[in-house]
Amino acid sequence: MSGKRRAAGPAVKKKPTRASSTSGTPGKNTKNGKPGTNGTNGKPSRSRWRRAGKWLLILGLIGTLLAGGAFVLLYQTIDIPDPNEDFETQTSFVYYAGGKEQLGQFATQNRESIPLDEMPDTVKDAVVAAENPTFWNDRGIDPKGIIRAAFNNAQGGSTQGASTITQQYVKILYLTQEQSLKRKVKEAFISLKLQRDVSKEQILEGYLNTIYFGRGAYGIQAASKAYFDVEAKDLSLKQSAVLASVVNDPNDLDPGQGKQARQDLKERYAYVLDAMAEEGMISAEKAERSARRLPTFPELEQESQYGGQRGHVLTMVRKELLRLGYSEEEIEGGGLRVTTTFTQKAMDAAVQGVMEARPDGFGDKQLHIGAATVEPGTGAVRGIFGGQDFLDSQINWAVAGGQAGSTMKAAALVAAIEEGYSLEDTFEGNSPIELPDGTEIENQGDSDYGSSVSMVTAAENSINTAFIDMTMGMDDGPEKIVDAANRLGIPPAKARKKAPGFPNSSPGLEPITGVALGNATVSPINMANAYATLANDGKAADPYIIEKVVLPNGETDYQHKVSSERAVDADISSDASYALQQVVESGSGTAALELGWPAAGKTGTATNGLGEVSSAWFAGYTRQLSTAVMYVRGKGNEQLQGWLPTYFGGAYPAETWTAIMQRAMEGLPVEEFPEPANVDGDAPQEGHEPYTPPPSPTKQPPTKTPSQEPTTEEPTEEPTTEEPPPCPPLNPNCDEDPDPTESPTGTAPAPANRERYYW
Repeated sequence: MSGKRRAAGPAVKKKPTRASSTSGTPGKNTKNGKPGTNGTNGKPSRSRWRRAGKWLLILGLIGTLLAGGAFVLLYQTIDIPDPNEDFETQTSFVYYAGGKEQLGQFATQNRESIPLDEMPDTVKDAVVAAENPTFWNDRGIDPKGIIRAAFNNAQGGSTQGASTITQQYVKILYLTQEQSLKRKVKEAFISLKLQRDVSKEQILEGYLNTIYFGRGAYGIQAASKAYFDVEAKDLSLKQSAVLASVVNDPNDLDPGQGKQARQDLKERYAYVLDAMAEEGMISAEKAERSARRLPTFPELEQESQYGGQRGHVLTMVRKELLRLGYSEEEIEGGGLRVTTTFTQKAMDAAVQGVMEARPDGFGDKQLHIGAATVEPGTGAVRGIFGGQDFLDSQINWAVAGGQAGSTMKAAALVAAIEEGYSLEDTFEGNSPIELPDGTEIENQGDSDYGSSVSMVTAAENSINTAFIDMTMGMDDGPEKIVDAANRLGIPPAKARKKAPGFPNSSPGLEPITGVALGNATVSPINMANAYATLANDGKAADPYIIEKVVLPNGETDYQHKVSSERAVDADISSDASYALQQVVESGSGTAALELGWPAAGKTGTATNGLGEVSSAWFAGYTRQLSTAVMYVRGKGNEQLQGWLPTYFGGAYPAETWTAIMQRAMEGLPVEEFPEPANVDGDAPQEGHEPYTPPPSPTKQPPTKTPSQEPTTEEPTEEPTTEEPPPCPPLNPNCDEDPDPTESPTGTAPAPANRERYYW
């Protein structure tokens, strides 16, 4: 017995088993005892193979069904996402007046999209040959590349390239630069869908307008300018091959990066040309000939577009676009074409004029100069000087401004003539003059000019006491001066909604007795625009810097409309202008005579709350242009006296004004100012009548009768030979020409060089 127990029931007889010729019995083999093989040759049995094949087929079918289902599921669930916003943007360009010369640009990415038909065939062919030779025929994906990425990822490597143009476009426009299998699969499915929805031409156009070429350039148009300074439509074969080459590695194939980069570029460049020849796009001979050397790369200006004064201008333009209602997104990436009022000539004149006239040895970190030129009649701001290089300081002193000083006296002249005073009416010229509250106002140097100086003389020599007397002689004089200033173009103290001006407020412009002496803060742009009103016979125009805005489709979206309105009566304007002409002819602003054109203007110097000289100005105009120049120190209100060699407005500011205007006026015809109208109304206060010198007594000859014998005896009383009192200096109503170095009252000497340097 074997010791084994069988189940209950009758015994079953077993039939002997015969060995199969095709398969062995598991666990037995007559020859070698190896299971699963026959005893003859040790090979698997045929039935085993059939069963294995059957299972493999079943598994394959299941896998295929699962893969197909997964494909369908992924295809249905992976939608084409919204494009990456940055790659949908286009560069907005800013131009000088006329819309041809580029001043600068705004961009999230430096891109200027152009249609495919504006791209030369050489570019399209070169990129296709180098990046995706099967582009025109494939389905938009590279299955081998996806499999390679899968294996590479599984082995811990980085995702490799070899994507199609469609896949690259999808990655850039819709996805991220993440290196993963998931992104690669998503890229493939979006590519398939995109291929279904848009044409090959549209894909290539989008790709060439989107891909990064290095040097900050996105798209073929920006790249053409960045590398060769030409429009894309003008690219040659060799230039096209270079740009198709740098797409492969924009950072390391830029020839500007050195000798090695240039050598690497040349190798890639030759590869692109060979690929074009292999695809039949060019002949082999042409490819070989072109590959011998790279094209010439022009020397391009690498200065930051915000360097120098351009940063100040572009910042002004951006703020003005925002004020006009454009969003940051539209400005940065809307592809706008913005034409400004600035001219290259006036901008250069401002920069060169400042550099020529500013004192040597004073760095621009402490000495700040602001200047602006405005066109009378239109309000167009033609040029500015904002101070330091924008990259060093973003304060634009042409906008920030400073205390206006006696440049505000132009508004006082207008207000006084409107109230009935004339150019010949007289005012207190002696110093000091006491205000109703007991405050004393002095002339520069506490100088006396006589008790009856004409309005013209007061303007010529910037006599503070005369302007205080003038202000107090008008009913509500301070209010009327502020109103005149506003009408001329100086913004109010507090900004009003949508009010014009750069900026649109003048802090401190309040109706106080000394308002004509210029305690208010005014910008050079606004001051130049106010004086431009007088240059334009009293018609004011709002200052502006944007002429028009054009959309990418060529439609004009904004156009400035010049409008001027009567701010001051023409006769009153001509009289005020006449007084300001005398400032240049024989007063405190004679430095401006060097201009050589008929000019009018006013010097200005202001003091801060500590009594320190805080600013120096000269504002003036010809018939064609109005310019204001301001000098300040430090934070804009620090002491100039004792720091600058001379701090008067008739010195450096007037000389700077002249240097700027000489350049800005070059080529313009000479235009004369109108003659003064000599408006003479009813003066609001008595005691300001024009100065009339007393008559000179005449010597009477002695009389004699015919019967009277001549006598040799001396007369007992000499006839009077008293001379008339001296006239106030430079009084147009006086025939006498006194010595300007003597005080007209004999009580105090006049300051040296009085005719030039006054407040």
